[in-house]
Amino acid sequence: MSQPRPPRSPGHPPSSRSPAGQRIAVYPGSFDPIHLGHLDLIERCRGLFDVLYVAVLSNDTKRSLFSVEERLDMIRQMTKGYPECRVESFSGLLVDFMDQVGARVVVRGLRAVSDFDYEFQMALMNRKLNSRVETVFMVPKDDLTYVSSRLLKEVCSLGGDLSSFLPDIIWQRLKQRLAPAAKSEHA
Repeated sequence: MSQPRPPRSPGHPPSSRSPAGQRIAVYPGSFDPIHLGHLDLIERCRGLFDVLYVAVLSNDTKRSLFSVEERLDMIRQMTKGYPECRVESFSGLLVDFMDQVGARVVVRGLRAVSDFDYEFQMALMNRKLNSRVETVFMVPKDDLTYVSSRLLKEVCSLGGDLSSFLPDIIWQRLKQRLAPAAKSEHA
């Protein structure tokens, strides 16, 4: 028989479990487009959390290649075999979305030291806005640490082969979207 846990003292972090007892996390981002680095983190989160929300930021001030609906569709295609994954969009404060879905953990990917400074500031701000929120930093596989959606779009627009960084469905959509622009610039 297990011993009951003592009550938490003020110095201990809040539980990462939702009030219903589930471990619910949110992996937020623009995912414009989703790539193998993102999918690596999603796959690894599956064993850590009961429910993982892949949350696409809807931000009118940020110019995106794909619409929010297109990004949601692509992510749903990539995660359709993952029953614990929910794919949603959100706008406004991440901590508000987390409260809506009952999440306590934010998952953020770190590719380089330069990512850490920004992500550290965001983690502290999120904790200040909602003391129940914890941030988990994850590093993608070695061969994906330098991959970003921005870099992939740039390489694609210049005619580079990205088949080793994107699922084929996403690679085809990216080429369709950017190939006409690249061809018209060279004409």
